[in-house]
Amino acid sequence: MTWATRAAAAGLSALAGVAARDLLQREHTLLRNFPVLGHARYLLEAVGPELRQYLVAGNNEERPFTRDQRRWVYASAKKQNNYFGFGTDNDLEYTAGYPVINHRTFGRAVPTTHALAGQETPLPSAKVLGGPRGRARAFRPESVVNISAMSFGSLSGRAVESLNRGAALAGCLQNTGEGGLSVHHRHGGELVFQIGTAYFGCRDEHGRFDLARLKDLVASAPVRALEVKLSQGAKPGLGGVLPAAKVSAEIAAARGVPEGVDCISPSRHAEFSDADSLLDWVELLATETGLPVGIKAAVGDMDFWRDLTGLMATTDRGVDFVTVDGGEGGTGAAPLIFTDSVSLPFQLGFARVYSTFARAGLAEQVTFIGGGKLGLPDNAIVAFALGCDLVNVAREAMLAIGCIQAQKCHTDTCPTGVATQNPWLAHGLDPALKSVRAATYITTLRRDLRKVSEACGVEHPGLIDSSAVEILTGRTASRPLAEVYEYEPGWGLPPAADRAEIVRLMTDAPQGGSAPPSPTAVG
Repeated sequence: MTWATRAAAAGLSALAGVAARDLLQREHTLLRNFPVLGHARYLLEAVGPELRQYLVAGNNEERPFTRDQRRWVYASAKKQNNYFGFGTDNDLEYTAGYPVINHRTFGRAVPTTHALAGQETPLPSAKVLGGPRGRARAFRPESVVNISAMSFGSLSGRAVESLNRGAALAGCLQNTGEGGLSVHHRHGGELVFQIGTAYFGCRDEHGRFDLARLKDLVASAPVRALEVKLSQGAKPGLGGVLPAAKVSAEIAAARGVPEGVDCISPSRHAEFSDADSLLDWVELLATETGLPVGIKAAVGDMDFWRDLTGLMATTDRGVDFVTVDGGEGGTGAAPLIFTDSVSLPFQLGFARVYSTFARAGLAEQVTFIGGGKLGLPDNAIVAFALGCDLVNVAREAMLAIGCIQAQKCHTDTCPTGVATQNPWLAHGLDPALKSVRAATYITTLRRDLRKVSEACGVEHPGLIDSSAVEILTGRTASRPLAEVYEYEPGWGLPPAADRAEIVRLMTDAPQGGSAPPSPTAVG
């Protein structure tokens, strides 16, 4: 055997060993699905900053999530160093609309300073969900950060399971999405059951809403609230079709539809046709289940919101929570015109909805939830300052469990097994490991929210008011957030009693401090 032959044999043996190791390991889905070849992606990622800096793009030029944003999520999920060195590379001075958070020199909250400060500290909602309307099963959400609506069918079963297990570890809620409550949602995480236009999971054989089935479903799983989906930010006003080839036995069981038949989601609900009949249906659901009931919608024409608040102010009916989804939110698939140009972006849409409720005297009776790239601390802080009580995270949670922003969600070829029904691609995603990453990302985001709150002088992000944020309008000027969105004094904060209670809950946790003052200290 020649030297070249021996070298070739050794090389092939080494490649076979690498391939075997990749197939057997569980930490990296990409390597399980694409042994040996997958290493090229990690090699390119390692030298990516240099390639982009000199040849391709900067850290803040990629979309929908920039490299810096994705790096922060990845590092947070893996409990790695998520700090950045040398200062910001954002172009603050020349970026109109850039938010700046005003810290306080002397605030009443005293942050702790050890390495994991705030990582394990609970961060519950300042409001009791369903409390103002006296729902039988009202509760205070344990986490201000929760997992947004992503259906089984859009996500793989393993991805849904990873998020559910992660929700259980992090003590947060997982929204089922409109695709029904599957076996993958039953791994310990508490749920918000979303009811879409097709009534998946609570429909009869003719596709009509079935109250008895809904009650049976709620009784069989840890469902804490119901969310009626009116629209979502990335494709408001559209229905959907899951092709027959993708309607597996598991998906059919979760949705209550025939296996192997096109699964249709209409663009409108059959149970109501205006704000008045919507409120009747909301009250029916709340009475029959005892659960808090809310709505999710993107924001366009404001007539609906004015009708809704007018009826809530003059009758004894109402929603317990409102989830506002921004036009920058994600979706598995939608026409480009809808993802790019239909429905308002989060800040503008939310501010209009909140203002409508506030002018009607209803803002303190409703829990406000925000969605649309709010899984990043800076975006979330602005959302809380505008009046959000909770934020939902979707694509950021996908990134935490392995998504690489390949943007293949609509092709069923997601290389990391997150947004696909391809068994081979999904098999590499290990829920036991990825659930820990989902939970670590959520707890890290909560930690950073608490740190920023304390820098603003308050104990909880829900206590940050609109005066704490300014919006840059150019290099030499800015406007207060309240002025930008025409907020009145006091808007954006929970009721006084809720503020007092959340301060009490948060100050039960350890507080920071400093060395004792010297004998010469004054004051």
